[in-house]
Amino acid sequence: MDYESLLAKAEQECEPVFARFARIERENFARVLQAFTEENVGTQHFAPTTGYGYDDVGRQTLERVFARVFGCESALVRPHIVSGTHALALGLFGLLRPGQRLLAAAGRPYDTLEPVIGIERKKDGSLADWGVGYDEAALLPNGEPDLAAIGEAVCKETGVVLVQRSRGYAWRPALSLEQIGAICETVHRKNPQALVMVDNCYGEFTCTQEPTAYGVDLMVGSLIKNPGGGLAPTGAYVAGRESCVARVAERLTAPGIGGEEGSYAASYQPFFQGFYLAPHTVAQALRGAALAACAFARAGYTTHPAFDGPRSDIIQAVRLETPERLVAFCRAVQAASPVDSFALPEPSEMPGYQDQVIMAAGTFVSGASIELSADAPMREPYIAYWQGGLTYEHCRLTVKRILEEIGCRTA
Repeated sequence: MDYESLLAKAEQECEPVFARFARIERENFARVLQAFTEENVGTQHFAPTTGYGYDDVGRQTLERVFARVFGCESALVRPHIVSGTHALALGLFGLLRPGQRLLAAAGRPYDTLEPVIGIERKKDGSLADWGVGYDEAALLPNGEPDLAAIGEAVCKETGVVLVQRSRGYAWRPALSLEQIGAICETVHRKNPQALVMVDNCYGEFTCTQEPTAYGVDLMVGSLIKNPGGGLAPTGAYVAGRESCVARVAERLTAPGIGGEEGSYAASYQPFFQGFYLAPHTVAQALRGAALAACAFARAGYTTHPAFDGPRSDIIQAVRLETPERLVAFCRAVQAASPVDSFALPEPSEMPGYQDQVIMAAGTFVSGASIELSADAPMREPYIAYWQGGLTYEHCRLTVKRILEEIGCRTA
């Protein structure tokens, strides 16, 4: 099979889609650059700090830049938040109180949140252990939010409604900003005191606005995904209404301290520079995802979303049907990586996951999924979840490498 010819035809078919991503990148970049200039970012903001971190101008300026770009009142941007799951846990524990209820409005949340909430797998210190109830509104069969079910599930005890924007490990579309806005309207109409919190991981800069522009009270994400631009070495953010961010900050540190403390003994430069590059990096990842969708579909595999479908996250799902193909897919991604290309991914138990998981990630920042990676739970129908790509050329080369390993289903 001539896979180079297959890729060339896929690229031709993707040209209008690539042009759409370029327009999104242009608008997002203009907004990021404007925020940098309005906040007068200077080299003094890159300097490390130690101790308590009082009056850390680098940290404070970085958080104001994030808030400006995301169009919200306040942001908490910290290397001390170790992951997206940690940021979500901070948000939930910061906003919820014993006796209240959490409603998941997009079906079952991502696997790693189940022990945080206390769903099925009870953990000491979970929300359930803390006296917080849990409700769930499944998505409709077409993957859209069930607004009627959400409205029925919201009650006077509902403290937070959690919306997962990305598809996670599910064969469903990422939620659009318009759908998230409709959820906010439904929730706030039924209970004006309930807060809507969005898991924004994998979604930043895929559109020209963020969920905070659509009525969301709080959103969270990881810095080693989209907004870190491939340079941020760790961390996560929380952004939204000032009162909500303040409550989360007091969960991160302590009541009475909140966001006023927090030093960082390394330079803030990669956080600023990564955020500056993020619109371009995300556009590269989107181009790679669209090419992967088109090329694998031409090779006979079912993909989601379609190459020319709407995108609200950077994840591309490819249905492989057999465990052997799934393992081969991930091993090809690893072999085409710039770091640890010699490693051989194997399915294994992972903290927070119910099934064995296989992960391929030869990344400069360990676990960074804005860099090209692929992972999947080892369960039927054996779907690979491709994400990231700092450069389009790396994505293209990797698609070819995978096809050479797994072949065409139509052959």
